[in-house]
Amino acid sequence: MPAREGEQGRDPGLQPERTRLAWRRTTLSSTVATVLAVKTTLHGGGSVTGVVVCALCCALWLGFLAIAHRRIQVLAAVSGSDRPPALAPRHATAATLCTVALAVCAAALVL
Repeated sequence: MPAREGEQGRDPGLQPERTRLAWRRTTLSSTVATVLAVKTTLHGGGSVTGVVVCALCCALWLGFLAIAHRRIQVLAAVSGSDRPPALAPRHATAATLCTVALAVCAAALVL
């Protein structure tokens, strides 16, 4: 079976690297959102609701950090010619929920 056009020059080692960098960028973004949530809570006087939402932001950040760290390690361990294993659907769902919930909690603190 002939190779399709575009597959001949593809370096399979670049995709895991780009994906790993995307995980790092998303982790950095969630870290910034969490730090701003903590800053807003501390600057706002620390109401009970603010502290609870801030604690939830921190818990969501830690959950996302654990998932991202595991995925970054898997992608870093893949050699140049190997294809990385797919992200488990439950991990993808958890990462998505953590990211969306963190954004909602951080927005609630700002408003």
